Parts: sequence; structure tokens; C-alpha cells
Amino acid sequence: MKTPALIQSSGKRKAAVARCTIRKGSGRVWVNRLPLEIHEPPLARHKIREPLLMIPPEKAKTLDIEIQIEGGGVMGQASAARTAVARGLVLWLKDAKLADSFKHYDRSLLVNDPRRKLPKRPGGRGARKRRQKSYR
Repeated sequence: MKTPALIQSSGKRKAAVARCTIRKGSGRVWVNRLPLEIHEPPLARHKIREPLLMIPPEKAKTLDIEIQIEGGGVMGQASAARTAVARGLVLWLKDAKLADSFKHYDRSLLVNDPRRKLPKRPGGRGARKRRQKSYR
């Protein structure tokens, strides 16, 4: 079966949304039009690179990956990007074993994390914190 010219996938985490485009190329990865090698902070860079390290290097060197991320914080964006990249790789390589290994390693590689921030409620500073009571 012929591989498509490009694959598009997306991932979400908290308020961050990442869109990933995978096409044939020379192994380059861009995040918001900048090379992944200069993406800051380094921990987010490693998190985005995680699914690429789980596929054979000879396959990774034949793909160009562009990631557009918006919303949320730095690590939320990194988690959204790694989900988008992992989903795109599974679609591009059409490999069920790869999908199983992603799920076994970390389920959030293929499934969006549904957790969200609790809303602030009256009687305190946040969702859970409350003012103390004094009975004297």
C-alpha cells in the first residue's frame, strides 16, 4: 500500500493544542517553525523527542515533522506535542506493534489526558483551599 504524501495529527493537554504534520524528508523536526534542537526548556525538548526515540533510527531519518503548538504552559505544550507526534507516527508507519509499545510505555502517548483544572470556588483562594475557622 502506498504511503500518503503527508499525515496530520493532533494532541491536547490541559489548554495546549498541538498539530503535527509528517512528510518524507531528512529527519528534521520543527516546533513552531524553529528547529527542535533550540526549543527551550531542555526537559520539554526531551519530552517531545520521546516517541521518535522509540522507533528505529533509520525510519526516523526519513521523516520531516512540523509541530504547531498553541495555548497552555510549557510542559502542557510538550505533552500535547508528544501525543501528536506519536499518533502521526502510528498513522505513517501503519504499525500495530508500535501502537501497542506506545500504550505499554505511556498511555498518554496515544490518548489525550482528560484532566483539567478545577474552577475556583467561594470561601477560599482556589479550588480546594479554604479560610480557616476559629471557634473561640
